[in-house]
Amino acid sequence: MNFLRGVMGGPSAGPQPSGADTIQKLCDRVASSTLLDDRRDAVRALKSLSKKYRLEVGIQAMEHLIHVLQTDRSDSEIIGYALDTLYNVISNDLEEEEQEENSAKQVDDLGSQFTEIFIKQQENVTLLLTLVEEFDFHVRWPGVKLLTSLLKQQGPQVQQIILVSPMGVSRLMDLLADSREVIRNDGVLLLQQLTKSNAAIQKIVAFENAFERLLDIITEEGNSDGGIVVEDCLLLLQNLLKNNNSNQNFFKEGSYIQRMKPWFEVGDDNCGWSAQKVTNLHLMLQLVRVLVSPTNPPGATSSCQKAMFHCGLLQQLCTILMATGVPADILTETINTVSEVIRGCQTNQDYFASVNAPSNPPRPAIVVLLMSMVNERQPFVLRCAVLYCFQCFLYKNQKGQGEIVSTLLPSTIDATGNSVSAGQLLCGGLFSTDSLSNWCAAVALAHALQENATLKEQLLRVQLATSIGNPPVSLLQQCTNILSQGDKIDRRGSKVQTRVGLLMLLCTWLSNCSIAVTHFLHNPANVPFLTGQIAENLGEEEQLVQGLCALLLGISIYYNDNSLENYRKEKLKQLIEKRIGRENFVEKLGFISKHELYSRAAQKPQPSFSSPDHMMFDHEFTKLVKELEGVISKAIYKSSEEDKKEEEVKKTLEQHDNIVTHYKKVIREQDQELEELKQRVNTLTSQNEQLQATVTQQVSQIQQHKDQYNLLKVQLGKDTQHHNSHGDTFQMNGIQTEEVSKLKEELEEWKNKHELLQGQLKEKDSVIEKLNSSQLEMGTTEQFSQTSKFGGLEHNNELQKNTTADPMLGDTGATAATSSELEGRLEQEIKELKSEVKALSEEKESLKQHLDSSSSTVAILQDEKSKLQREVAESKKEQDDLLVLLADQDQKISALKIKLKDLGVPVEDEDDTESGDQGDEDEDGDEEEQD
Repeated sequence: MNFLRGVMGGPSAGPQPSGADTIQKLCDRVASSTLLDDRRDAVRALKSLSKKYRLEVGIQAMEHLIHVLQTDRSDSEIIGYALDTLYNVISNDLEEEEQEENSAKQVDDLGSQFTEIFIKQQENVTLLLTLVEEFDFHVRWPGVKLLTSLLKQQGPQVQQIILVSPMGVSRLMDLLADSREVIRNDGVLLLQQLTKSNAAIQKIVAFENAFERLLDIITEEGNSDGGIVVEDCLLLLQNLLKNNNSNQNFFKEGSYIQRMKPWFEVGDDNCGWSAQKVTNLHLMLQLVRVLVSPTNPPGATSSCQKAMFHCGLLQQLCTILMATGVPADILTETINTVSEVIRGCQTNQDYFASVNAPSNPPRPAIVVLLMSMVNERQPFVLRCAVLYCFQCFLYKNQKGQGEIVSTLLPSTIDATGNSVSAGQLLCGGLFSTDSLSNWCAAVALAHALQENATLKEQLLRVQLATSIGNPPVSLLQQCTNILSQGDKIDRRGSKVQTRVGLLMLLCTWLSNCSIAVTHFLHNPANVPFLTGQIAENLGEEEQLVQGLCALLLGISIYYNDNSLENYRKEKLKQLIEKRIGRENFVEKLGFISKHELYSRAAQKPQPSFSSPDHMMFDHEFTKLVKELEGVISKAIYKSSEEDKKEEEVKKTLEQHDNIVTHYKKVIREQDQELEELKQRVNTLTSQNEQLQATVTQQVSQIQQHKDQYNLLKVQLGKDTQHHNSHGDTFQMNGIQTEEVSKLKEELEEWKNKHELLQGQLKEKDSVIEKLNSSQLEMGTTEQFSQTSKFGGLEHNNELQKNTTADPMLGDTGATAATSSELEGRLEQEIKELKSEVKALSEEKESLKQHLDSSSSTVAILQDEKSKLQREVAESKKEQDDLLVLLADQDQKISALKIKLKDLGVPVEDEDDTESGDQGDEDEDGDEEEQD
């Protein structure tokens, strides 16, 4: 520890060791010490010296520090010190004072060299990736910073090592999910460096759910109101999406465009924007432009444009465009963004045309923007942005072109003068004294005529009132008048710029429009002016004007229909030969494409110029030059005979083109008719399929009804046989007809028995009455009279016999002897008879119940029989209806087959199909027999 105190500046005796000696001793201590605490203290000391003695620590200690990372991974503290030391050695992010002190040491080159030493062994980077996976803050954070520094110094090499490392990129993606913001934020910076200019890593990062995580972070941080973290996330998103079509498609398909809309929700109070908010919103707008850039594949751009319209993003951008208090640079970038969102997309262009500024009265947004473009007090970049927006609005938009040109035509100009139109603003800019306004208006008007011959002819009708008392002149004539006046008009800005703008407008107007060429040549001053300009030997600045004049004269020759005798093609060529010379003419024509500003303008559609003086060429015009330069050069050298042949060929080609156009029209009409017929066929086919399905369903229903009918018929036949023969049993409610008849018979027998017993009982009652009367006559005792009331049937009979046999029965002594016996027997028999009567009554009631149940069963059977008869009648009726319907369906199917045959659709008859199927079956049968 005394040694460390000396290293750290503590008091010690003797001379102080130099920095190199101290670093060497510390390195030895790291390498040789067996105690972890000693090694940890030595690495901590190296860390404290690494900023001041960067070179020495890097040279002497790097190997030992890497060894510590490999062997002491169990101690997070020493690992953190080692990573921090390596970061200080490799990183160039030094303070300004240190940069001034070490300027002689070539700081940038030093970090690159140390990085190269570190990544020479790829295992070092793999080890670092493993350490970054550690959750310990003191290990993970310095590991992230060190890896970021390595990527800054030797990006491609480190990217390749990480790419081939197993799960290398996926490990780093976990940093975005870290709950500690400092690690998450530095993880974003790491991924920024990792994804630079490497499409493979960009795809992996995107498919590791980077878009979702980054958008979540932006939302959590407050969108455009967020801090530096939002800016870092937006930069990473740009890395992932720019020039990467796969990621752009993944971004769109993942519905992430919809999540961009809240970024642009600004309030009514737009004053006092912070610098960070301006930066964030600027990057957000750039990210939208990345998705709809004109350099992207057209299909991808178009799908993104449509998605932005449907989710309301375009509407939100237009709100910012028309809002007040928005900073100038944000407004400029918003205009550029809207430009590319609507470029070439008819739906978006139509919506933009309908946007009105919140003024009183409301004005179209296009008019408000054009007012800014022709206003020389507006910033240059804003005017360029408005021009780009107008160009994008008219790109492949013939409807928009027609609306702009129509505001210049006499029939549509507002006579009251209450409102200013787009055409009036363009004319005002075209003839103002500001050269930049002249150029912008000329280019804007040229875009309104781009690839639209009809509008070029209509624009010839535009008449301008130059001054009071003078007759109006055409727009074409006024352009040539200003062009010929040249330096005579006092203008602000470059005078060459005005002439270049007018010449570009005239070249675009006259190209591929013979009528416009005739109008141009009809002015006798135009051709001499052009030949004079081309023939002069002017300075370098005027050479561009000479080249454009040569192009305009060449267009007048190439698209000349020879309708003017004095300006036929041949005469114009002779004029060039005499006054200019063919070779000189072609050389001057070549000045255009050789100009540096021409090459810049040809690179991309957006007009981006460092200063107004460099604003010379338009992107679309460079395409026209490239198309016409060669053909005009050839046309100048052609002889009259070749011209005649060419004219004949042209006429033949025109006739051929007319014929082709006619046939194209016919084919187009036939295609439309064929398409309609196909649609009708498809409709009829679908209807036929539906009808066939209905017929099949109805046939199955008919078959079911037939089966039900046959079943009911059989059942009814059986019922008839049952009722006729009475021999078969029919079970219903558990009782059979035979049982009913038996019960009836038994009931009759019991009735007879009951009547017989009733008769016997009456006879005995009469006998008892006789006995009672005889007893009274004979004066018997009271006991005998009571007993005689309950005598039995058999005793009565015996009594009758005894009375009949013995005439002396009336004797008092004999009657008294037998009275007690007769009384007991009669009483017993009466009881038995009463019990028998009671049992017979119960059986009678039971038989009555059975009889009632049988009667109800018969009634139920009769009801069901009537129901079945009604159902059979209804089935017969339905069958008849279905047969009629089938006949109608057969007629319709036959009619449809006839129509399909008339349309040329092959239709196979059922008879042919059945015969073919029968033939196939016969062939199969023959083969089986042969087998």
